[in-house]
Amino acid sequence: MSGAKSSADPARPAAPGTDTPGRARPARRGSGGRLRGWGGVAGMALALALAAGALIPLTRHGGEAAAAGLAGPGTAGAVQAKADDCKDPEASLPASSADGPTIDAIKQRGKLIAGVDQNSFRWGYRNPATRTLEGFDIDLVKAIAKNILGDENAVIYRAIPTSQRIPALQNGTVDVVVRTMTVNCSRIKQVSFSTAYFEAGQQVLAPKASAITGFDDSLKGKRVCVAAGSTAFDALKADAHGADYQDFTVPNQLDCLVRLQQNLVDAVVTDNALAAGQAAQDPAVQLKGSPFTTEYYGAAVKLGNTDLVRRINQVLVDYRGGGAGSPWMTAYHKWLAADLPDISGPPAPKYRTG
Repeated sequence: MSGAKSSADPARPAAPGTDTPGRARPARRGSGGRLRGWGGVAGMALALALAAGALIPLTRHGGEAAAAGLAGPGTAGAVQAKADDCKDPEASLPASSADGPTIDAIKQRGKLIAGVDQNSFRWGYRNPATRTLEGFDIDLVKAIAKNILGDENAVIYRAIPTSQRIPALQNGTVDVVVRTMTVNCSRIKQVSFSTAYFEAGQQVLAPKASAITGFDDSLKGKRVCVAAGSTAFDALKADAHGADYQDFTVPNQLDCLVRLQQNLVDAVVTDNALAAGQAAQDPAVQLKGSPFTTEYYGAAVKLGNTDLVRRINQVLVDYRGGGAGSPWMTAYHKWLAADLPDISGPPAPKYRTG
Protein backbone atom coordinates (compact mmCIF):
# COMPACT_ATOMS: atom_id res chain seq x y z
CA MET A 1 0.00 0.00 0.00
CA SER A 2 2.26 2.76 -1.25
CA GLY A 3 1.25 6.38 -0.85
CA ALA A 4 1.91 8.99 -3.50
CA LYS A 5 3.46 12.25 -2.43
CA SER A 6 1.02 14.98 -1.53
CA SER A 7 0.40 17.69 -4.04
CA ALA A 8 0.78 20.17 -1.20
CA ASP A 9 4.13 21.29 0.13
CA PRO A 10 4.81 19.78 3.55
CA ALA A 11 4.83 22.49 6.18
CA ARG A 12 7.92 22.90 8.28
CA PRO A 13 7.39 21.68 11.85
CA ALA A 14 6.62 24.33 14.38
CA ALA A 15 9.50 25.44 16.54
CA PRO A 16 9.48 24.00 20.07
CA GLY A 17 7.08 25.89 22.30
CA THR A 18 5.34 27.56 19.38
CA ASP A 19 2.36 26.84 17.20
CA THR A 20 3.51 28.49 13.98
CA PRO A 21 4.09 26.15 11.05
CA GLY A 22 6.32 26.98 8.09
CA ARG A 23 4.95 28.96 5.21
CA ALA A 24 3.75 27.31 2.03
CA ARG A 25 3.14 28.70 -1.40
CA PRO A 26 -0.38 29.99 -2.16
CA ALA A 27 -3.03 27.71 -3.59
CA ARG A 28 -3.29 27.54 -7.36
CA ARG A 29 -6.32 28.70 -9.23
CA GLY A 30 -8.75 26.60 -11.20
CA SER A 31 -8.80 26.29 -14.97
CA GLY A 32 -10.99 29.39 -15.19
CA GLY A 33 -8.45 31.49 -13.30
CA ARG A 34 -10.69 31.44 -10.21
CA LEU A 35 -9.76 29.79 -6.95
CA ARG A 36 -12.23 26.94 -6.65
CA GLY A 37 -14.25 26.74 -3.46
CA TRP A 38 -13.37 28.15 -0.08
CA GLY A 39 -9.99 29.85 -0.49
CA GLY A 40 -8.97 28.91 3.03
CA VAL A 41 -9.30 25.19 2.33
CA ALA A 42 -6.43 24.93 -0.11
CA GLY A 43 -4.41 27.48 1.82
CA MET A 44 -4.88 25.63 5.09
CA ALA A 45 -4.05 22.31 3.50
CA LEU A 46 -0.89 23.64 1.92
CA ALA A 47 0.23 25.30 5.12
CA LEU A 48 -0.58 22.38 7.40
CA ALA A 49 -0.12 19.29 5.23
CA LEU A 50 2.17 16.77 6.90
CA ALA A 51 4.88 14.72 5.27
CA ALA A 52 4.06 10.99 5.28
CA GLY A 53 5.02 9.49 8.61
CA ALA A 54 5.62 12.84 10.29
CA LEU A 55 4.30 13.47 13.79
CA ILE A 56 4.13 17.13 14.70
CA PRO A 57 3.43 18.45 18.23
CA LEU A 58 0.68 21.05 18.03
CA THR A 59 -0.53 23.93 20.16
CA ARG A 60 1.33 24.46 23.40
CA HIS A 61 0.38 27.12 25.90
CA GLY A 62 2.98 27.79 28.58
CA GLY A 63 4.59 24.44 27.88
CA GLU A 64 1.22 22.70 27.87
CA ALA A 65 -1.12 21.77 25.04
CA ALA A 66 -4.82 22.56 25.03
CA ALA A 67 -7.76 20.15 24.49
CA ALA A 68 -11.64 19.84 24.92
CA GLY A 69 -14.41 17.01 25.63
CA LEU A 70 -16.88 14.39 24.16
CA ALA A 71 -18.52 10.89 24.37
CA GLY A 72 -21.99 9.24 23.63
CA PRO A 73 -25.40 7.39 24.70
CA GLY A 74 -27.80 4.71 23.50
CA THR A 75 -28.87 1.28 24.65
CA ALA A 76 -25.88 -0.95 25.24
CA GLY A 77 -25.67 -4.35 23.63
CA ALA A 78 -23.66 -7.35 24.81
CA VAL A 79 -21.80 -9.53 22.30
CA GLN A 80 -20.32 -12.91 23.17
CA ALA A 81 -16.74 -12.67 21.93
CA LYS A 82 -14.68 -15.52 20.49
CA ALA A 83 -11.05 -15.51 19.44
CA ASP A 84 -11.80 -15.42 15.70
CA ASP A 85 -15.27 -13.89 15.85
CA CYS A 86 -15.44 -10.56 14.07
CA LYS A 87 -19.13 -10.13 13.43
CA ASP A 88 -19.21 -7.06 15.68
CA PRO A 89 -15.77 -5.43 15.62
CA GLU A 90 -17.18 -2.33 17.34
CA ALA A 91 -18.01 -4.36 20.49
CA SER A 92 -15.63 -3.10 23.18
CA LEU A 93 -14.77 -3.76 26.81
CA PRO A 94 -17.32 -2.79 29.49
CA ALA A 95 -16.97 0.74 30.84
CA SER A 96 -15.09 1.31 34.09
CA SER A 97 -13.82 4.23 36.15
CA ALA A 98 -10.99 2.18 37.67
CA ASP A 99 -7.36 3.18 37.25
CA GLY A 100 -4.68 0.90 35.83
CA PRO A 101 -1.08 0.98 34.63
CA THR A 102 -1.78 3.03 31.50
CA ILE A 103 -3.86 5.59 33.34
CA ASP A 104 -1.31 5.74 36.16
CA ALA A 105 1.40 6.58 33.61
CA ILE A 106 -0.75 9.36 32.13
CA LYS A 107 -1.41 10.79 35.60
CA GLN A 108 2.28 10.68 36.48
CA ARG A 109 3.10 12.52 33.26
CA GLY A 110 0.31 15.01 33.91
CA LYS A 111 -0.67 15.10 30.23
CA LEU A 112 -2.73 12.99 27.84
CA ILE A 113 -0.97 12.64 24.48
CA ALA A 114 -3.58 12.52 21.73
CA GLY A 115 -3.19 11.81 18.03
CA VAL A 116 -5.60 14.03 16.09
CA ASP A 117 -6.20 15.67 12.74
CA GLN A 118 -5.68 19.39 12.26
CA ASN A 119 -7.06 19.60 8.72
CA SER A 120 -10.60 18.14 8.86
CA PHE A 121 -13.20 20.87 9.01
CA ARG A 122 -15.74 20.30 11.82
CA TRP A 123 -13.82 17.28 13.19
CA GLY A 124 -10.28 18.34 14.01
CA TYR A 125 -8.98 21.56 12.48
CA ARG A 126 -7.09 24.68 13.41
CA ASN A 127 -9.35 27.70 13.55
CA PRO A 128 -7.52 30.29 11.42
CA ALA A 129 -8.84 33.15 13.55
CA THR A 130 -7.96 31.77 16.99
CA ARG A 131 -5.19 29.32 15.93
CA THR A 132 -6.66 26.75 18.32
CA LEU A 133 -7.73 23.21 17.50
CA GLU A 134 -11.48 22.72 17.32
CA GLY A 135 -14.04 20.14 16.27
CA PHE A 136 -16.09 17.13 17.24
CA ASP A 137 -13.06 14.88 17.76
CA ILE A 138 -11.20 17.54 19.71
CA ASP A 139 -14.14 17.77 22.10
CA LEU A 140 -13.83 14.04 22.76
CA VAL A 141 -10.15 14.39 23.60
CA LYS A 142 -11.02 17.15 26.06
CA ALA A 143 -13.62 14.97 27.77
CA ILE A 144 -11.10 12.13 28.18
CA ALA A 145 -8.49 14.48 29.64
CA LYS A 146 -11.07 16.02 31.99
CA ASN A 147 -12.06 12.58 33.27
CA ILE A 148 -8.53 11.26 33.81
CA LEU A 149 -6.63 14.40 34.80
CA GLY A 150 -9.37 16.78 35.94
CA ASP A 151 -8.36 19.33 33.30
CA GLU A 152 -9.61 19.33 29.73
CA ASN A 153 -6.54 21.32 28.69
CA ALA A 154 -4.04 18.79 30.06
CA VAL A 155 -3.35 17.49 26.56
CA ILE A 156 -0.42 17.33 24.18
CA TYR A 157 -1.82 17.14 20.65
CA ARG A 158 0.10 15.40 17.91
CA ALA A 159 -1.09 15.80 14.33
CA ILE A 160 -0.79 12.48 12.52
CA PRO A 161 -1.47 11.48 8.91
CA THR A 162 -4.22 8.97 8.22
CA SER A 163 -1.63 6.33 7.35
CA GLN A 164 0.22 6.75 10.68
CA ARG A 165 -2.62 6.39 13.17
CA ILE A 166 -1.88 2.76 14.05
CA PRO A 167 1.95 3.07 14.05
CA ALA A 168 1.69 6.08 16.37
CA LEU A 169 -0.12 3.92 18.92
CA GLN A 170 2.08 0.89 18.45
CA ASN A 171 5.31 2.81 18.99
CA GLY A 172 3.95 4.75 21.96
CA THR A 173 4.06 8.18 20.33
CA VAL A 174 0.49 8.84 21.53
CA ASP A 175 -1.81 7.46 24.24
CA VAL A 176 -4.97 7.68 22.17
CA VAL A 177 -6.01 8.44 18.60
CA VAL A 178 -9.26 10.33 18.11
CA ARG A 179 -9.25 11.00 14.39
CA THR A 180 -12.41 9.83 12.57
CA MET A 181 -10.96 6.30 12.79
CA THR A 182 -13.23 3.48 11.65
CA VAL A 183 -13.38 0.32 13.75
CA ASN A 184 -13.03 -2.82 11.61
CA CYS A 185 -11.92 -6.43 11.79
CA SER A 186 -8.42 -5.74 10.53
CA ARG A 187 -7.71 -2.88 12.89
CA ILE A 188 -8.90 -4.58 16.09
CA LYS A 189 -6.00 -7.01 15.63
CA GLN A 190 -3.57 -4.09 15.75
CA VAL A 191 -5.06 -1.62 18.27
CA SER A 192 -7.84 -1.55 20.86
CA PHE A 193 -10.96 0.55 20.35
CA SER A 194 -13.55 2.22 22.52
CA THR A 195 -17.24 1.80 21.82
CA ALA A 196 -18.46 3.64 18.73
CA TYR A 197 -19.02 7.36 19.07
CA PHE A 198 -20.20 8.12 15.53
CA GLU A 199 -21.75 6.29 12.56
CA ALA A 200 -20.49 7.13 9.07
CA GLY A 201 -20.14 5.58 5.62
CA GLN A 202 -17.89 5.74 2.56
CA GLN A 203 -19.04 7.99 -0.29
CA VAL A 204 -17.73 9.73 -3.39
CA LEU A 205 -16.94 13.45 -3.48
CA ALA A 206 -16.69 15.07 -6.93
CA PRO A 207 -17.35 18.37 -8.71
CA LYS A 208 -21.02 19.17 -9.08
CA ALA A 209 -20.68 19.25 -12.88
CA SER A 210 -19.04 15.81 -12.99
CA ALA A 211 -20.77 12.85 -14.67
CA ILE A 212 -19.70 10.64 -11.76
CA THR A 213 -22.81 9.29 -10.06
CA GLY A 214 -21.34 7.48 -7.06
CA PHE A 215 -19.25 4.45 -6.18
CA ASP A 216 -20.08 2.66 -9.41
CA ASP A 217 -18.89 2.17 -12.99
CA SER A 218 -19.05 5.91 -13.60
CA LEU A 219 -15.59 5.92 -11.95
CA LYS A 220 -14.09 3.90 -14.82
CA GLY A 221 -11.02 5.62 -16.17
CA LYS A 222 -11.27 8.40 -13.58
CA ARG A 223 -8.47 9.58 -11.33
CA VAL A 224 -9.64 8.91 -7.77
CA CYS A 225 -7.79 10.22 -4.73
CA VAL A 226 -7.76 8.27 -1.48
CA ALA A 227 -5.81 8.35 1.79
CA ALA A 228 -3.40 5.51 2.51
CA GLY A 229 -4.43 3.39 5.47
CA SER A 230 -8.08 4.39 5.17
CA THR A 231 -11.13 2.18 4.78
CA ALA A 232 -11.77 3.99 1.49
CA PHE A 233 -8.44 2.64 0.24
CA ASP A 234 -9.53 -0.86 1.21
CA ALA A 235 -12.82 -0.40 -0.65
CA LEU A 236 -11.06 0.69 -3.83
CA LYS A 237 -8.57 -2.15 -3.50
CA ALA A 238 -11.48 -4.59 -3.37
CA ASP A 239 -13.33 -3.04 -6.32
CA ALA A 240 -12.10 0.17 -7.94
CA HIS A 241 -14.80 0.12 -10.66
CA GLY A 242 -12.06 0.75 -13.20
CA ALA A 243 -10.75 3.88 -11.49
CA ASP A 244 -7.06 4.74 -11.18
CA TYR A 245 -6.42 5.23 -7.46
CA GLN A 246 -2.98 3.75 -6.86
CA ASP A 247 -1.28 6.72 -8.50
CA PHE A 248 -3.38 9.12 -6.41
CA THR A 249 -2.96 7.72 -2.91
CA VAL A 250 -1.86 10.33 -0.36
CA PRO A 251 -0.92 10.35 3.35
CA ASN A 252 -3.64 12.78 4.45
CA GLN A 253 -7.27 12.85 3.41
CA LEU A 254 -7.34 16.64 3.02
CA ASP A 255 -4.61 16.34 0.38
CA CYS A 256 -7.33 14.80 -1.80
CA LEU A 257 -9.51 17.90 -1.58
CA VAL A 258 -6.57 20.07 -2.60
CA ARG A 259 -5.95 17.83 -5.62
CA LEU A 260 -9.62 17.92 -6.52
CA GLN A 261 -9.62 21.73 -6.34
CA GLN A 262 -6.53 21.86 -8.56
CA ASN A 263 -8.09 19.51 -11.15
CA LEU A 264 -5.40 16.91 -10.50
CA VAL A 265 -8.00 14.22 -9.74
CA ASP A 266 -11.59 13.64 -10.76
CA ALA A 267 -13.04 12.41 -7.47
CA VAL A 268 -12.31 11.51 -3.87
CA VAL A 269 -13.50 8.48 -1.91
CA THR A 270 -13.70 9.08 1.83
CA ASP A 271 -16.01 9.02 4.83
CA ASN A 272 -19.21 10.93 4.15
CA ALA A 273 -18.81 12.64 7.52
CA LEU A 274 -15.53 14.18 6.39
CA ALA A 275 -16.72 14.81 2.84
CA ALA A 276 -19.79 16.71 4.08
CA GLY A 277 -17.54 19.20 5.83
CA GLN A 278 -15.41 19.57 2.72
CA ALA A 279 -18.47 20.14 0.55
CA ALA A 280 -19.52 22.85 3.01
CA GLN A 281 -16.14 24.53 2.46
CA ASP A 282 -16.20 24.26 -1.32
CA PRO A 283 -19.48 24.99 -3.14
CA ALA A 284 -18.05 23.54 -6.37
CA VAL A 285 -18.07 19.94 -5.06
CA GLN A 286 -20.75 17.62 -3.71
CA LEU A 287 -21.34 14.10 -2.41
CA LYS A 288 -22.31 11.72 -5.20
CA GLY A 289 -24.61 8.74 -4.83
CA SER A 290 -25.21 7.19 -1.40
CA PRO A 291 -22.90 5.82 1.30
CA PHE A 292 -21.90 2.31 0.30
CA THR A 293 -20.73 1.16 3.73
CA THR A 294 -21.79 1.52 7.35
CA GLU A 295 -18.87 2.30 9.61
CA TYR A 296 -18.32 3.38 13.19
CA TYR A 297 -15.68 5.70 14.59
CA GLY A 298 -13.95 4.72 17.81
CA ALA A 299 -11.15 6.11 19.94
CA ALA A 300 -8.09 3.87 19.52
CA VAL A 301 -5.38 2.97 22.04
CA LYS A 302 -2.42 0.62 22.02
CA LEU A 303 -3.44 -3.02 21.92
CA GLY A 304 -3.65 -4.37 25.46
CA ASN A 305 -4.13 -1.04 27.25
CA THR A 306 -7.44 -2.29 28.60
CA ASP A 307 -7.67 0.11 31.54
CA LEU A 308 -7.60 3.09 29.18
CA VAL A 309 -10.18 1.50 26.86
CA ARG A 310 -12.56 0.92 29.79
CA ARG A 311 -12.06 4.46 31.08
CA ILE A 312 -12.76 6.00 27.66
CA ASN A 313 -15.89 3.86 27.45
CA GLN A 314 -17.00 5.33 30.76
CA VAL A 315 -16.39 8.82 29.38
CA LEU A 316 -18.60 7.90 26.43
CA VAL A 317 -21.34 6.56 28.70
CA ASP A 318 -21.43 9.85 30.56
CA TYR A 319 -21.22 11.86 27.34
CA ARG A 320 -24.18 10.08 25.77
CA GLY A 321 -26.34 10.55 28.85
CA GLY A 322 -29.05 13.19 28.90
CA GLY A 323 -30.92 12.62 25.64
CA ALA A 324 -31.39 15.74 23.52
CA GLY A 325 -29.46 17.78 26.07
CA SER A 326 -26.51 15.38 26.33
CA PRO A 327 -22.94 16.58 25.76
CA TRP A 328 -22.88 14.40 22.63
CA MET A 329 -25.91 16.16 21.14
CA THR A 330 -24.50 19.53 22.15
CA ALA A 331 -21.29 18.76 20.28
CA TYR A 332 -23.26 17.42 17.31
CA HIS A 333 -25.33 20.59 16.99
CA LYS A 334 -22.26 22.77 17.40
CA TRP A 335 -20.05 21.05 14.84
CA LEU A 336 -21.94 18.70 12.55
CA ALA A 337 -25.68 19.35 12.29
CA ALA A 338 -25.35 21.96 9.54
CA ASP A 339 -23.58 19.49 7.21
CA LEU A 340 -24.99 16.19 8.51
CA PRO A 341 -28.60 16.95 9.50
CA ASP A 342 -31.26 14.64 10.91
CA ILE A 343 -29.02 12.61 13.22
CA SER A 344 -31.10 11.84 16.31
CA GLY A 345 -28.29 10.62 18.54
CA PRO A 346 -25.06 8.66 18.82
CA PRO A 347 -24.78 4.96 18.01
CA ALA A 348 -25.61 2.64 20.90
CA PRO A 349 -22.53 1.09 22.48
CA LYS A 350 -21.80 -2.62 22.17
CA TYR A 351 -19.80 -4.50 24.76
CA ARG A 352 -17.96 -7.79 24.75
CA THR A 353 -18.93 -10.39 27.34
CA GLY A 354 -16.04 -12.79 26.82
